[in-house]
Amino acid sequence: MSEAPSPYVETDPLPKPARGALRLVTWNINSVRLRLALVAKLVAQARPDILCLQETKCPDDQFPHDGLAELGFTHRYAHGMKSYNGVAILSRVPIAEPAPLHHCGREDCRHASAELPGGIALHNVYVPAGGDVPDPAANDKFKHKLDFVAAQTAVWKKRGRKGPAILVGDLNIAPCETDVWSHKQLLDVVSHTPVEVAALGGMREAGGWVDVARARHPEPQRLYTWWSYRNGDWRKSDRGRRLDHIWVTLDLAPKIKAFHILRGARDWTQPSDHVPVAIDFAP
Repeated sequence: MSEAPSPYVETDPLPKPARGALRLVTWNINSVRLRLALVAKLVAQARPDILCLQETKCPDDQFPHDGLAELGFTHRYAHGMKSYNGVAILSRVPIAEPAPLHHCGREDCRHASAELPGGIALHNVYVPAGGDVPDPAANDKFKHKLDFVAAQTAVWKKRGRKGPAILVGDLNIAPCETDVWSHKQLLDVVSHTPVEVAALGGMREAGGWVDVARARHPEPQRLYTWWSYRNGDWRKSDRGRRLDHIWVTLDLAPKIKAFHILRGARDWTQPSDHVPVAIDFAP
């Protein structure tokens, strides 16, 4: 991958992808029905060919298929539930064999897959947030988070190097020291604890995944994709974390043409606390 300037995009539309490339965007939208107008705004700014959403918070029978079809997403797969979780794959290009994947003995709508043109396997994953207490013995939510990442690790270890693949989503872990506003202060805060970072590293290594953000923007570049609603002035405090990820298999890494974090989306009306992350790639 070649060197790149700052990954952050504020308000200007993204440049068109290179000829023949596809643009994929991942976004924890925090309710697709509440923020359908923001999807339209994202489409106008980023023009994604493929859009992966997490935390759609929408049962499948209430998913806004018509509104998304009007935005050009002819091919859609939604795997959701009422009020919580939910993932969706929206595409202008054909997708094949969309399906849910379940982990930890639960059907909690956290993982969907499909096949993209060129035989590329796409996985849209929403890792549990983990609650507030980083102790699996005292906090069932944190235990579930660690169990979920362990289950993912087992999946990718079993899969091995079976062709090109992309994994995107809100993985709810900021692995690098410069993926959080203060490494020292967040070491005992869920999302950046050593046990989570190690678990995510094992998951990435098991699948031979390349972390696109860090491949293009190595440390000490600070990269954030999430800013808490609790921050009255998120820009001034800039207490962010990089929770949203795009990983690709080694064979796809040279085909990544661009990477962007759409930071300006955090200023939109009724925004998600996450911002969209985009790549352009050659299938």
